[in-house]
Parts: sequence; structure tokens; C-alpha cells
Amino acid sequence: MARTRLKQRPPFELQITDLSHDGRGVGRREGKAVFVSGALPGETVLVEQTGRNRHFDEGRALEVLVASPDRVEPRCPHFGSCAGCVLQHLSEPRQIEAKHGVLLDNLKRIGHVEPQRVLEPLTDAAWGYRRKGRFSVRFVEKKGKAVVGFRETNPRFVADLSTCHTVIPAIAEKIPALGALVDSLDGKRTIPQIEFIAGEQGVALVFRHLEALSGDDLARLVAFAKDTGFALFLQSGGVESVRPLWPEQVELSFALPEWDLHLGFRPLDFIQVNAGLNDKMIAKAIELLDPQPGERVLDLFCGLGNFTLPLARRAGHVVGVEGEAGLVARARENAARNGLANVEFHAADLAKDLGGEPWMKAGFDKLLLDPPRAGAAEVLAQLPLKGIDRIVYVSCHPGSLARDAGFLVRERGYRLVAAGAMDMFPQTAHVESIALFEK
Repeated sequence: MARTRLKQRPPFELQITDLSHDGRGVGRREGKAVFVSGALPGETVLVEQTGRNRHFDEGRALEVLVASPDRVEPRCPHFGSCAGCVLQHLSEPRQIEAKHGVLLDNLKRIGHVEPQRVLEPLTDAAWGYRRKGRFSVRFVEKKGKAVVGFRETNPRFVADLSTCHTVIPAIAEKIPALGALVDSLDGKRTIPQIEFIAGEQGVALVFRHLEALSGDDLARLVAFAKDTGFALFLQSGGVESVRPLWPEQVELSFALPEWDLHLGFRPLDFIQVNAGLNDKMIAKAIELLDPQPGERVLDLFCGLGNFTLPLARRAGHVVGVEGEAGLVARARENAARNGLANVEFHAADLAKDLGGEPWMKAGFDKLLLDPPRAGAAEVLAQLPLKGIDRIVYVSCHPGSLARDAGFLVRERGYRLVAAGAMDMFPQTAHVESIALFEK
């Protein structure tokens, strides 16, 4: 929806009554909703209006006149400008309560369903947890320097970070050094992003570059990698163009100790960003699904095998299906690495017609799925669910989960037995959740 450009208007007082799905306070002015960044429910704030739409207005809190008892001092000096985490001013217990509320509201409002049982929220470390992410990079001519960070609240700009308290410390403490490194390069204007990922062996960085780097630039990058101990990769095009710069051979993996597993990955592969919460999430998913030694389990959107391989420790046979062929190849390697012979993997676009896929014709007792933000509507509509008595749905977007929950309950004869929030991204408004369905 288009935002109307505003002339300068005087600030106004507003009482905040709710928290939006994206972490902004919500109040009403002359009957119209106003979304206010930096404001919390229960507060009275002085608001500067920043946008006007037909159905709502937008603003930012200039001053908190009456503070919420749940307000805390943000830890990060970049809070308010960086959009990486927008809930640092809300106490951690209240953050997960708010996310839990968003989940239940979406289920009721969008899916027209309510869980018979509300699960206790899953939480882990609230700071220094992020082991995977992408920094934007921009050489700012007016500043005469390279800026490395996440996007600002105005996404046209990159936040000039001196640190980040949600990123794992090994990476956070090197953000200024990354900026200085880019500054030193001849090709500093042609590097738009740096991806980071961490495994048991340490940190890997992927420098995306739009033009070929000079020999001097490559030497500076290698020197940085040797000095920090970070593995450094270059990416000149698509995912297939990623290649190691230093060292020449890099092995990346993470452990799932409870399941006696090690999963290998490549630097741009998807892994869950929060290692501690990932362990708890897998344990909860398997507890809810309750796979038995004689059962066949289907795992959709399986990725590297994050759920598939732990399931194979319990079930008779597990089939994992994923749309990205590279991830399927790594999942097969991970099964072999861990000596699992009761698991198989297939590559398939789960948003398209799956009628010709051989795994679709096999019978299954239980189903686990962990789809992207768009959800799983297409695959659920065509999946033969007749023999599947229990489904565990792991979601990164409560709206798509709610839509799919409504379909499973009203169209496919399931009950929503339980649902709960998981704080995969503390300090942010992102809502991860898990739900159990039974025939």
C-alpha cells in the first residue's frame, strides 16, 4: 500500500494499547490505527508521524511520557536505527509472551481454529545466538568509508554497526574490522554483501563481489582470513559460483549431541540460526510426533536433514523431500556420514504437481514438515494423508501456519491438538512456532 508523503506536522501524544506483528506499538487517533516504532503497550508516548495510509498511520516515538513496566534499556547502541532487532526495549519474558499471542491470534483470526492445548514456549540464549546471517555492505561516498551491517529501519540505508549483540561474539567483535577491510580494497564499491555462518570448526565468510577482484585485494582478503582464522569464500554470481579463497579445503559441520549426529553444510546452505533453540526444537518435534520403530515417517522441506536424521534414530524408515538439489545431496552425505541406512532423500519442488513422484505413492504413518514463510498449502492439498494419523508442523510464519491449520482441520479431518511459540530470533519480532495435528 502506498505511503503518503507528509509535510512536517507537530508531534502528538498517543496511548499505546497493543503490539503489532512487526514489533510496533499500536494506538488509535481519531478512530484510526497508528503504528509507532519504539513504543510498547501500556505507554503514553510523544509521536512523530512518519507515514499516512488510507486505513492507518505510522510514526515513531520521540519521547516516552509514561513507560510500560515491561520496558528495559536496549543493550545495543544501534537500537532504533538498525532493523536487525526491534524488540530490545521489551523484557525477554514479555517478548515470548507477545509472540505467543501473535501465534494464537493468527490461528483464531486466519485459520478459525484454536489448539486444544497450548504448549509451553521454547526459549534459549537471548543474546549472542545468531550463527548465520547476511551483512549488507555499502561504500558511502559522503562518509568516505564502507558501512557493514544490517539494514536500517529505512531499508534504503545500511546501519553502520560497531557491534551486534545478537550475532555470535566471534563475528560481532569483528564487524569494525570487516568495515576496515572493505575500505582497504580497490573493489570496495563492488561488494554488496558479506554472508556469515558458523559451525564447530569456526566461522566462514562469503564475500559477494560484482566485479573481478584485483590481486592486491585477494591478498588483503587472505591476510584477513589468516589473521582471524575465518574461512573465506568468494561469490561472483549465483550459489554455484561460491569458491574457497582461504583455506583451499574447508569442512563445515554442526553437532546434534542428543542424537549423536554431525551434519555437514556449505557456506550458503540453510541452517537454523540459533543452535541452542534448534536442539530444543528437534527434541520437542520428535516428542510430539512420537515415531515408533516400525513406522514410516515423511519429512517435507527437509533441507540438510535437520529433522530427518534425528527421526531416523527413532523411526523404522524416514523419507526426506527438499526442493533444492544441493541440500538433498548434502542430506544424503550426512546420512552416510552418520551411518544411517533407514533414510532416503528426494529432490522435488513441493509447490508443484507431485503426482509423478514415487515417494508420493508410498504409505506413511506420520508427517513432519518445516516449510518456508509461504507455508505448505500446495503440497498439503495433494498429499495422500489417509494413513497419516499425526502431523507435526514447524512454522516460521504464523499466518501461513494458521491458513494451513484451517485447511487440515476443516478439509482433511484433523484436530489441532497443540501449538506453541519458539523464540528462534530473540530481540526480533519474528515468530517461530510448532503445532501438532491428529486425525
